[in-house]
Parts: sequence; C-alpha cells; structure tokens
Amino acid sequence: MYEVREASVSDAGIIRQLAYDTWPSAYGNILSDEQISYMLKLFYSEPSLLHQMQAQLHRFLILYRDGQPVGFASFSPKAGGPHGLFRLHKLYVLPSEQGKGGGKKLMDGLFQIIKASSATAIECNVNRFNPAKLFYERLGFRVEREEDIDIGNGYWMNDYVMRKDV
Repeated sequence: MYEVREASVSDAGIIRQLAYDTWPSAYGNILSDEQISYMLKLFYSEPSLLHQMQAQLHRFLILYRDGQPVGFASFSPKAGGPHGLFRLHKLYVLPSEQGKGGGKKLMDGLFQIIKASSATAIECNVNRFNPAKLFYERLGFRVEREEDIDIGNGYWMNDYVMRKDV
C-alpha cells in the first residue's frame, strides 16, 4: 500500500538515495554516464537539496510502499510566473515500482496540495526522449514548447515544457 508524506530537511538523504537509484534507469538510454553523474552531483547533493528546500522553497513529497521510500516529487509556485502557476521540479519512482500506480499517487497528493494553494496550472520539463512523457500525457499534461537548457560542463537538457490546468 502506498502512502505519500511531505518531506523535511532531515529527509534529504532519502531523496538523494532515491535519485541515485532511479536516474540510471530513467536516463541510461538517453544521457551519457558522465552527464548522469554530473547532474546527480549538481541537483542531488545534500547541500543542493537543502538549498532547494530552504532557499528556493521547493516542497518535497516522498512515496512510501509498506513503510519503505520508493519515490519522490518536488514542486513550488513558479518563480516569476503568473499567480497560480506551479512548477513540478522532480518526479521519480524506483524502477521496481514503476507501472504500479505510485507515480499517480504522488501526483494526486501534489495536486491536492496545490489546489488548496489556489493553483490554476502546473508545468514541468520532460526530456524529449524520455518515455515518461506518456505518463504526463495520461495525467492531462500537454506539450507547450521545447526548451534547451545549458547546465554547464558542456551538457544540455533537451526538454519539452509540459503544462496541465488544475
């Protein structure tokens, strides 16, 4: 049985480990091992996660199955965006849990929170070659545009920006 709980700064290590356990599967056929390693260090070091939580005010949810952490998501109001627009920054579920409803459970919990905060829409970036795009489309997201983001060290994120009205 799945349960979704809001994370605190003390959960940064859990989130970091989940990222390291999901990224090779999520991006192994899309990105080089070197880029995956670079991005994990950039976005998922404990100092980076604490900065996201404390300075950027990203809220994290952790998905548990039978008391064990199996996925996470993060979100916030979109900085500089119109009132009511939220941003899904991260959503990852362990490969062994994919296709079992955990990702939808995480998103249902997230939708409940943002609707209570007067959300009108949520957007996210999805790598243009990531099959997760289909998951987001099933949830009602649509492609708004393409975006290429220079993340340093010669690496780029080649994404779709997807949006869903809530």
